[in-house]
Amino acid sequence: MIDVIHEINTTQRQVGTRTLAAGEARTITITRTYNAPIEDVWDAVTSAERIPRWFLPVTGDLRLGGRYQLEGNAGGTIERCDPPNSFAATWEYGGDVSWIELRLTSLSDDSTHIELEHITHVSDERWAQFGPGALGVGWDLGLIGLGRHL
Repeated sequence: MIDVIHEINTTQRQVGTRTLAAGEARTITITRTYNAPIEDVWDAVTSAERIPRWFLPVTGDLRLGGRYQLEGNAGGTIERCDPPNSFAATWEYGGDVSWIELRLTSLSDDSTHIELEHITHVSDERWAQFGPGALGVGWDLGLIGLGRHL
């Protein structure tokens, strides 16, 4: 049984903005700490064999410059990769392109802090209609799934 209140309280969320070369973008950042070594967390978030165990089936070339596709969801290109600390990729869905950045920090031998930032250009109208949901929903469920997997 999942303690939903505990899961919600374990995750921190922040809404912000970021200036990109193409202009002002909106961001959502979701963070959480896992009782697992950084190498294990890194493997869970970058391994084609492990990603489907907690998120979605994935295909493609999961390395720098490679393209990936999450079944029934987004795909994109891996733009930066610094194992086991971070990676960045495009997030292409429904004709829109946004970006995700994942950062891992080892807090101890068996504790890792994860920070996922989703960055996108959102019109004022879309933001007024959907708020942070305009940047995508589901990251909470993904991080809960990752915690259950780890």
